[in-house]
Amino acid sequence: MSARKVRVRFAPSPTGPLHMGGVRTALYNYLYAKQQGGDFILRIEDTDQTRFVPGAEEYIINSLKWCGIVPDEGQGFGGNYGPYRQSERKAMYREYAMRLIENGNAYYAFDSAEDLDRVRQMAKDAGSPNWQYNHITRNSMKNSLTLSSAEVQKRIDAGEPYVIRIKLNRNEEVKFEDIVRGWVSVNTNNMDDKVLFKSDGMPTYHLANIVDDHLMEISHVIRGEEWLPSAPLHVLLYRYLGWEMPEFAHLPLLLKPDGNGKLSKRDGDRLGFPVFPLEWHNAESGDVFSGYRENGYFAPAFVNMLAFLGWNPGTEQEIFSLSELTEAFSLNKVNKAGARYDHDKTRWFNQQYLRLHSDKELGELLKAHAAEQGQEIEVNQAQKIAVLMKERAYFIKDLWEESLFFFGSITEYDEKTLRKKWNAEARSHVSNLKNIFSELDNFNSESTENAFKAYLNDNELGFGKVGPGFRLALTGKGMGPSLFEICEILGKETSINRLEKALEELPNG
Repeated sequence: MSARKVRVRFAPSPTGPLHMGGVRTALYNYLYAKQQGGDFILRIEDTDQTRFVPGAEEYIINSLKWCGIVPDEGQGFGGNYGPYRQSERKAMYREYAMRLIENGNAYYAFDSAEDLDRVRQMAKDAGSPNWQYNHITRNSMKNSLTLSSAEVQKRIDAGEPYVIRIKLNRNEEVKFEDIVRGWVSVNTNNMDDKVLFKSDGMPTYHLANIVDDHLMEISHVIRGEEWLPSAPLHVLLYRYLGWEMPEFAHLPLLLKPDGNGKLSKRDGDRLGFPVFPLEWHNAESGDVFSGYRENGYFAPAFVNMLAFLGWNPGTEQEIFSLSELTEAFSLNKVNKAGARYDHDKTRWFNQQYLRLHSDKELGELLKAHAAEQGQEIEVNQAQKIAVLMKERAYFIKDLWEESLFFFGSITEYDEKTLRKKWNAEARSHVSNLKNIFSELDNFNSESTENAFKAYLNDNELGFGKVGPGFRLALTGKGMGPSLFEICEILGKETSINRLEKALEELPNG
């Protein structure tokens, strides 16, 4: 284990909205850094300008802020190791590409795209569809290993486009220890001479990634499993440049709910749940992709859920604050196998966080949501309604939607309850209860419940004979929370009016 200070980075590309898998990568980096007293850095890797999407960088930053995964330094946050946007670091990469050429670990390649396409097609026609530019094929290509020094210089002086490729040794075993996966070993015979520096003067991910991690003194590279095949190349680059290598940890994939394949950006709305933290508007197509925030999820619930997609504390505890996650987190407890996304479990997490709010907080949240819907509620009433409805709610919007019967008059009655429970007997009971409730001086949940129970007792009736019809008349619904708490919140006048309205408007049975 390296003794240097822990410094980790989250390095997304601004090619669109940040996938929840990316947020999990950022989260694990953040948790590890905070636990170890280290630094968490945000770096924007925009070397591929052809895939740049306007607004994506701001989206990434806003998403991390919403989740509470705030970088110590990086793009948008400042720091002493900038710039933190790779396109602004362009001038520094050529030096290291040239250093690799000088020490014999890289070479110039002048093959055009047409040359490469022709060779690939020839190989395919000969029964070898997976042609690679490697230690064998490079000897028949146009590069500084096959051309004379004078010819190479002539081409460069003439401004002929070229790339710089790494020069891999033949039959070399590349080994490194991954914190999550243990020892990884790959033979260079199964690797190709990747491009490190492109003809447009920009480095590829491989070179820029290594140079930036070195210059920013990154101690641990914690990233997705999709980068595992690139790790042996990166190990060699560290070796060829004579630099201390960081420790690697490659995180498991996030899988679709059925476990068949990676959960992609396209799977979200198609499967009925968000895959992005915030809503994303595609400026070109006009399409809108849903986000967890806009769907009513609490940020801590979203983060708590993400933490468990690939990691487990080894205890029965499931609800963790960010600080508790920081204390409990361990890269050694991250699973190798892919983590299957469970939307029902995600909703459960949000439900638990809703219940963790105080009654006052829930009242304020419901009041704010109602205001967005054009309904003003006094905060005390909102609090009473929220407390009454919270056991059945997953989201604040559920509190609102399930409590609509408190506002205005009843315009619709539950059809199933009306058909099965509303009859002449139910009508008689509602009429009797209306008369009894009209005589109550103190109209609260206790007095109405006592009067209701006395009526059942005096007439030797069970709740099932009276309750459904009474609820239908009072709320228009077939199910719900305490009838007597509802009566108290509605008040005597509104409660009596609703019973009268039901008697007037509902069929005789």
